[in-house]
Amino acid sequence: MGKQLFLILNSILLWWWSSITISKAYSQNQMDRFELAFLKNAIHKDPFGVLSSWNDSTHHCEWQGVLCSKRHPGRVTSLVLRSQGLDGFLSPHIGNLSFLRVIFLQNNSLHGEIPPQIGNLLRLRVLVLSNNLFGGPIPSNLSRCLNLEMLNLIDNQLVGGIHSDLGSLTRLKGLGLYRNNLVGPIPRSIGNLSLLQRLSLGENALSGEIPEELSRLKRLILFQLSSNKLTGEIPAGILNMSDIITFSVGDNQLWGSFLNDQLFLINNGFHGPIPKNLGRLKDLYLIELDHNHLQDDLSFISSLVNCSNLNTLGMPGNLIHGSLPRSFSNLSTSIEWISMSSNRIQGSIPLALGNLFNLSFLDLRNNFLTDCIPHSIGALSNLQKLGLGGNMLTGEIPSSIGNITLLNSLGNCKQLIFLGLSNNNLIGSVPVEIMGLSSLSVLLNLANNNLSGSLPLQVGSLKNLGKLDISYNRLTGLIPASISECLVLEGLYLEANSFQGQLPEALRPLRGLQVLDLSNNNFSEGQVPKGGVFLNASSVSIYGNAELCGGVPGLKLPRCKSPSSKKSSSTKARVIYVVAGSSLCLALLLLCLSIFYRKKKQTTTNAFSSLFFKNQFLRISYEELLRATNRFSETNLIGKGRYGKVYKGILDGGATVATKVLNLMQRGASRSFISECRTLGTIRHRNLVKILSIYSNVDFCGNDFKALIYEFMANESLEE
Repeated sequence: MGKQLFLILNSILLWWWSSITISKAYSQNQMDRFELAFLKNAIHKDPFGVLSSWNDSTHHCEWQGVLCSKRHPGRVTSLVLRSQGLDGFLSPHIGNLSFLRVIFLQNNSLHGEIPPQIGNLLRLRVLVLSNNLFGGPIPSNLSRCLNLEMLNLIDNQLVGGIHSDLGSLTRLKGLGLYRNNLVGPIPRSIGNLSLLQRLSLGENALSGEIPEELSRLKRLILFQLSSNKLTGEIPAGILNMSDIITFSVGDNQLWGSFLNDQLFLINNGFHGPIPKNLGRLKDLYLIELDHNHLQDDLSFISSLVNCSNLNTLGMPGNLIHGSLPRSFSNLSTSIEWISMSSNRIQGSIPLALGNLFNLSFLDLRNNFLTDCIPHSIGALSNLQKLGLGGNMLTGEIPSSIGNITLLNSLGNCKQLIFLGLSNNNLIGSVPVEIMGLSSLSVLLNLANNNLSGSLPLQVGSLKNLGKLDISYNRLTGLIPASISECLVLEGLYLEANSFQGQLPEALRPLRGLQVLDLSNNNFSEGQVPKGGVFLNASSVSIYGNAELCGGVPGLKLPRCKSPSSKKSSSTKARVIYVVAGSSLCLALLLLCLSIFYRKKKQTTTNAFSSLFFKNQFLRISYEELLRATNRFSETNLIGKGRYGKVYKGILDGGATVATKVLNLMQRGASRSFISECRTLGTIRHRNLVKILSIYSNVDFCGNDFKALIYEFMANESLEE
């Protein structure tokens, strides 16, 4: 009997204990569910419906983005809602999910402050909130999350400083605070994070010196401090870290000596020679030393031959001198980008340059290079930009090699979008092959050379080109009518050549053309077109030609004699001859009267033409007007009238002007424009503001645009 009573009591005790345990587990289970519900309620927008599964019909461990523990059923361990477009706040209730180990909420639109309750998540290992809109300071109690291995708050709007308490997170392997608004110094305590592999603090406003303590971070492979306000010398211990792959401290005020596997040291004060033993860094793939004070010859290039992964070599804007060694052509075939412009490099371009067949960008402008451009450049089939302007390159025209053969070889560069060979001594003709490069879209600049011959008919193939400059050469012949197919062209510079004949009507359809310079050629026949860019005298330059006529009055050309007036004169002559049979005296009298009338009419017209817009106006493009007035900003608005608005602006040359933009939708605006042009062009009075230029063309959208540019009178109204 006693034994049975014992078994009964034991069963009751087990039942009671299990009930308590189940009740407690259920309570904890439900607690995580409630906290997740609070998180959902803080989200205002859910464009992809990722939270639609967060409802009572399913267990919360089956909700999208939620992972639960296997050892502790119902307890949430991971929250993964990356790249879902979520807009709202991060609820403080997240701090009650005490089993959370992983939080991935990057690439959303979450805003507000990061809740300090996250510091209660003592099991947390990964916190990634990058690419959101979080503001406020970094929560100081994140230092309580001692198990944290990854802290990524990149690309938010965080303010304040970096807490020294973060140095207590000794398990941290990645610290990302890049692209925020953080200020103050880098804490020395960061040097305590001995396991740290990635440190990204760039694009903030951090100041002071780089702490020497960071030299203790021997496992670093990424060191990113660029675009801050850091000063002083980079600690030598950091520069000698052997495992660093990416070293980026550009856009600060730092100085020191080198080096690591990826060198990104632009816009600092580095000086002295470039180490000759760079080749020991076998994995080196990027060198960016732009705009420092480096003074050295190019002998270090030879050591780079050992860097088989080298992709980028950039060092423009330094004081590097000497000749390009032959080893320049033996750099890694993986190299895609070489920029060495604005240095003091001399000598010739290596003949074997074509070995670098993956090259897409080559910029050697503004140096002292001489001799011919090597024929092998045609092997660079991936080349997109070639800049060799501002050197002393020359070339002859032998049948085997020389300028024609040289430039013909460029026809193989089917990816080229920018070609600049200006300010050299190149000779020969403009090759047809260049005109066949339909990939050219930014610039073709052959200005200031000694090129001769005609402009090829194939110029019409440059359908995507924005700017063509072949000025100051010795080109002759007619402008091909095929140029009308260059519909994207915004700037055409043909001045200081020997082009001849009529100005082609083919230029008139180019509605996007903002600048046309045909000055100092031999155009000597016919009428100047009156459409397109020719409507705006300030955008067109044709001085230095002979016997051109017509065009808008601002061009100050004589009026052309029309065919109809010639036909009328012939008819009148026949009538006079008939009348002469009846009365010779009467016929002579009528003839004299006719001649007198015609001369009087011509004199009157020419007088009006010379009177109308007597002065040469400034050449101002629509683009310059945009810049001058901050895109016609309301802050530049100084007056409104019935037919338009008046904006204050500063031209590229520094002159302050008042620009009256006509509202062409207002009835009578065009008539007012013509009337005001006529009045201000013919009357001179000390109380009338001086007109500097007239713009009558199209804007960038192809819409009609008319504006009057006046001398700006401070403290006075334009109307006055």
